[in-house]
Amino acid sequence: MGRAGTGTGGEAVAAVVAGSLLLLLLLARPPPASARDSGKSEVGLVSEHFSQAPQKLSFYSWYGSARLFRFRVPPDTVLLRWLLQVSREGGTACTDAEITVHFRSGAPPVINPLGTSFPDDTSVQPSFQVRVPLSAALLSNASVNVSHPAPGDWFVAAHLPPSSQKMELKGLAPTCAYVFQPDLLVTRVVEISIMEPDVPLPHTLLSHPSYLKVFVPDYTRELLLELRDCVSSGSLGCPVRLTVGPVTLPSNFQKVLTCTSAPWPCRLLLPSPPWDRWLQVTAESLVGPLGTVTFSAVAALTACRPQSVTIRPLLQSSQNQSFNASTGLPSLSPDHQDLGRSGRVDRSPFCLTNYPVMREDTDVVSVHFQLLDRVSVRVCQNTPSMMRLRLNTGMDSGGSLTISLRANKTEMRNETVIVACVNAASPFLGFNSSLNCTTAFFQGYPLSLSAWSRRANLIIPYPETDNWYLSLQLMCPENAEECEQAVVHVETTLYLVPCLNDCGPYGQCLLLRRHSYLYAGCSCKAGWRGWSCTDNSTAQTVAQQRAAALLLTLSNLMFLAPITVSVQRFFLVEASVYAYTMFFSTFYHACDQPGEAVLCILNYDTLQYCDFLGSGAAIWVTILCMARLKAVLKYLDRRGIWNMLGPCLFAFVIMASMWTYRCGHRRQCYPTSWQRWTFYLLPGISMASVGVAIYTSMMTSDNYYYTHSIWHVLLAGSAALLLPPPDEHTEPWTCSQKFPCHYQICKNDREELYTVT
Repeated sequence: MGRAGTGTGGEAVAAVVAGSLLLLLLLARPPPASARDSGKSEVGLVSEHFSQAPQKLSFYSWYGSARLFRFRVPPDTVLLRWLLQVSREGGTACTDAEITVHFRSGAPPVINPLGTSFPDDTSVQPSFQVRVPLSAALLSNASVNVSHPAPGDWFVAAHLPPSSQKMELKGLAPTCAYVFQPDLLVTRVVEISIMEPDVPLPHTLLSHPSYLKVFVPDYTRELLLELRDCVSSGSLGCPVRLTVGPVTLPSNFQKVLTCTSAPWPCRLLLPSPPWDRWLQVTAESLVGPLGTVTFSAVAALTACRPQSVTIRPLLQSSQNQSFNASTGLPSLSPDHQDLGRSGRVDRSPFCLTNYPVMREDTDVVSVHFQLLDRVSVRVCQNTPSMMRLRLNTGMDSGGSLTISLRANKTEMRNETVIVACVNAASPFLGFNSSLNCTTAFFQGYPLSLSAWSRRANLIIPYPETDNWYLSLQLMCPENAEECEQAVVHVETTLYLVPCLNDCGPYGQCLLLRRHSYLYAGCSCKAGWRGWSCTDNSTAQTVAQQRAAALLLTLSNLMFLAPITVSVQRFFLVEASVYAYTMFFSTFYHACDQPGEAVLCILNYDTLQYCDFLGSGAAIWVTILCMARLKAVLKYLDRRGIWNMLGPCLFAFVIMASMWTYRCGHRRQCYPTSWQRWTFYLLPGISMASVGVAIYTSMMTSDNYYYTHSIWHVLLAGSAALLLPPPDEHTEPWTCSQKFPCHYQICKNDREELYTVT
């Protein structure tokens, strides 16, 4: 049965739009005259507004229940202000609700409102969320501020609390529309200073912050920020606070350096900063509104000297060049790498070995990464081995990144361990000093291989839009000398898939869309739950699935009773309708099973439509047969309450009219026999009432197999009891003519319809 739908929500949408416009005007209004005249608080800042159409929220049952919004944050943004508006339409019948809103940069938030378990080897960070209550007021709002946000895609997901198990008939339950709309107000800086590597940048701080940025090229090993020649007019020392890097949700590795009490010169060392992007630096004075601070900012880059693994077929055409498959362009030899203007190249042995990786797009949100010209990665102790996985197209964050490593059995010794890190933006290269996989602004995912565990797997749902890096290195914790000559080959399996294992045997992988953005989610069945339908805490056993299928299908055999009664009393149309209902209800419920006990003879939608049509038609013809009418007009609407209630009420009015007419015409109650009332009508009405009560108010997802089977029994039993007795002057199966033509066997009751008077 279909769940209760929601209304149009037109008034709620209008209220949300009007409220958000009003609040945005208040938030975006210019500063007071004093601030404008001083020219200090708003220098070099501009505001921009982004909005999307409101969406009606749903009670949460799986990820598709959440409403997803995607916003594009421009570069050099210093402040995001989210305005969250929720409205309700439906009157007093609607209950209070608490809306949960999740935020994440780079990819949709990974949420788990049901508290289910994730698949093994899955790494998930709790999402950043806020709750917006909606009680007596019809409109509620909240705001969330994010300073120094990361540029690029930001995602907002909103949903109502978990849905109840009660099945409500569409049109019978109260219609409530909860409408949600997020608006985004962006404050962006347009006056920003560029820091050249190793070139001091003189700067004077007033009361308002100053903004600087430095470009970090590929293969940067370290970034050193330093303040020199600091002079303050209002205090001693260097009262400056530096905020480096962007804010990302749910995690935040933004660095803050306060130089007031720091040893001179004031420095901040960032290992493995994000490659190939601008890094924002915000400087704030700590001396008060009237003081000034002057200093020189210096950014020093230490470039990494990579060793690139070349591709053999290309060596024949060019001996001095190797092919960098991660970029698709020829790259110079390591000794001629240009790694940034004025950047210091580490002339020590190579800092990493770069293995070219080919990206193969196989389908929507489906990518296969494989090494070029080889099947394994050579891992040793001296330098990390690195692979770059390009997931920066903007359409790769809606799937699951799966990484599988397998070490060669014969090469692994008892004392050797292979440590691997998976990071976004830049690789982890500090295996000799730390094993926490933490880069400048990202906490990586660690993996390890040993002689006792030669396999390691990692699953990252909804990976951030960025370049991802897999780095590996051989370690000997007990005796480092044992690893000097050791080499282990590691096979890698790298995929981006929409759903892990296609959601398994008890789930369906569905591709969802928000405008042009595509993402995937698992819809589970048979009591299985979880991100990939692997949580079996409430799962049904195979025996329970078979028992449910047998209950829902075999209970339809009760229709044999009204079919037999109809045939005996010469109600051939009614018998045909009951037979139709029994057939399609049986095979629809055989196809509607969520587990292994399933049988579909036709398309599911076709069987469902025929089942709903037969149920309404069975009630229709039963009531009209009780009215003793010959011609029937039928119109059925699929699913909702009116697919039965409309025709049934109309037929009931006809039956009541005919019974009232016969009562007046005969001057006695109709039907006249008390036995008919006692043994047929009252029991049939009671069974029908109980069936309707169960159908409309007692069905849940857990007891559906039992309650719906009882509905079959009560519906068929009431039909058998409510059918009227045959006409006294008509003998069953009597024919007025004996084969007068090929198509007319019995008396034609429709001849009078064509009589012209």
